[in-house]
Amino acid sequence: MSLRAEALGTVWPERASRDGPLPPLLLLLTVVTGLVDAASFLKLGHVFVANMTGNVVFLGFAIAGASGLSVAASLVALGSFLLGGLAGGRIARRFPVHRGRLLHAALMTQLLAVVAAAAIAASGGDPLSSARRYALIVLLAFAMGVQNASVRRLAVPELTTTVLTMTLTGIASDSALAGGEGSRIGRRSLAVGAMFVGALIGALLALDVDTAAALGAAAAVLTIAVVAAFRVTRTDAAWVRYRG
Repeated sequence: MSLRAEALGTVWPERASRDGPLPPLLLLLTVVTGLVDAASFLKLGHVFVANMTGNVVFLGFAIAGASGLSVAASLVALGSFLLGGLAGGRIARRFPVHRGRLLHAALMTQLLAVVAAAAIAASGGDPLSSARRYALIVLLAFAMGVQNASVRRLAVPELTTTVLTMTLTGIASDSALAGGEGSRIGRRSLAVGAMFVGALIGALLALDVDTAAALGAAAAVLTIAVVAAFRVTRTDAAWVRYRG
């Protein structure tokens, strides 16, 4: 399959495709990841709320005494993310058959947490007080834990929505230069692009407007995803069933 055909099939999948409308919805969630991580890193004290690999590394740096990093912030983000993962796992077990209903329930939970975070950020404007900063870390990391757990259960190839290391590895290792066939390069490139766009917009909003603007944008994208996911909660198409 050509890069163009695969990219088009990801953004606008055919009705009988393997994962139905899930790929474009997960691209929206990848944009959300860029938005919230831009806001958290730039405004919440050099901490990530989605990229937990980064937080583990930051934790090591902070313990070693690196300036500008916080042991407490990294630990709070990690703990809140794990709680979100726990919640996401329980949501997945409530919907053991229908992937569309799982996604909608998880997105509703995530949206509530992000809207609450945006409201807290807007309540006092920037700069954020210490209490509000930690409240945002808790809510956003929880939301991204829910997202990661549900996306893991959905198991759509090449669309993890948060981790791009293996995506970039696949682009290089499966390329024609490496002797491969360029498998899924269209979808992988879209995932990288979605993260970049989210991070760029999130950084511009956080730096030029305020934290609430970046989180408001994330909430808006999530709202679109929630509405789209609701439309497929009653379908019985083949794609809704989990694949082992």
